[in-house]
Amino acid sequence: MSAPGRLPRWADVGLLPIVSLVAAFAVSAAIIAAAGENPWTALRLLAAGAFGSQEAVGYTLYYATNFIFTGLAVAVALHAGLFNIGCEGQAYLGGLGVGLVGLALDRHWPFWAILPTAVGAAAVFGAAWAFIPAWLQARRGSHIVITTIMFNFIASALMTYLLVNVLIKPGQQSPESRELAAAACLPGMRALLAPLGIHLSPSPLNLAFLLALAASALVWVYLWRTRWGYALRTAGKNPVAAVYAGISPSRVTITAMLISGALAGGLGLNEVMGVQHRLLLDFPGGAGFVGIAVALMGRNHPVGIILAAVLFGGLYQGGSELSFDLPHLNRDMIVVIQGLVILACGALENLFRAPLTAVLARRPQNEAE
Repeated sequence: MSAPGRLPRWADVGLLPIVSLVAAFAVSAAIIAAAGENPWTALRLLAAGAFGSQEAVGYTLYYATNFIFTGLAVAVALHAGLFNIGCEGQAYLGGLGVGLVGLALDRHWPFWAILPTAVGAAAVFGAAWAFIPAWLQARRGSHIVITTIMFNFIASALMTYLLVNVLIKPGQQSPESRELAAAACLPGMRALLAPLGIHLSPSPLNLAFLLALAASALVWVYLWRTRWGYALRTAGKNPVAAVYAGISPSRVTITAMLISGALAGGLGLNEVMGVQHRLLLDFPGGAGFVGIAVALMGRNHPVGIILAAVLFGGLYQGGSELSFDLPHLNRDMIVVIQGLVILACGALENLFRAPLTAVLARRPQNEAE
């Protein structure tokens, strides 16, 4: 039996997010009705647009790939007691590393050599962008939230300069690099599964999805099956106890942020090598900020993060389809629905925690009677 006033583990991990999600959709239904549309029709179209066909599922998982990378990045930092709000900039720099590898090597190296080099570049560039805020927090006491969000703006300005003045394809006006050769492009899941006799509809889903799942498994092993992960979680829970145990909180801060930045950089694999096949402005598309909600809703666990990422991927894809079918629900309304889910599952989850705890606490008494 759990301690009084606390939710059991199964309820905290599974039931509370579901209650929060139902509440978010209930408020969304009211807003949709106020806009003059049938809420049930809208939710049915939303689900069908996200999961109703192979193509829809492919797009949903493509979006989910980005959210898995950024959700893992946020989660690792949170386990260390850090709120890394700079995943957007770290993903930007990770994509820059991927793009530079592709532009430099795509006409000289084969795919099997470019892929691990690009993965390493994504991790190194993302980690390097996270290192300075981490060092400032660990050595100078600067607040990690302030420095990481400032570095998002610096990353955006840096990419704008590079794409306008350095990496732009000669003879064009759009701030984009040249297109990568086939050797520097990730194969789509359709091409990967075709030799196995599995035929999928065209979609942007590609090998990066499998890399994101592999990253999830590695994060789980690191956090819960290694002494380094134990040290990271200990420092995040109680820095004073960590010091008494011989763990350096400052070293944990830098290590956690390096891992977090490296994971965020993985988004560049999906976007630059997997879909866009070039460097262009704003390719993260806000996924770094969505990763915060994904990590919170997934309870900072890789399995929960994957499920939450699929949910938000479904909202992105289903929302796009919904705005075409119902004239009164434009793209801004879909953003409102996404915001309500983030609000209910993140900022307002404690609103449901107390009543849910009270309800579950009465269950043994009712059963005893």
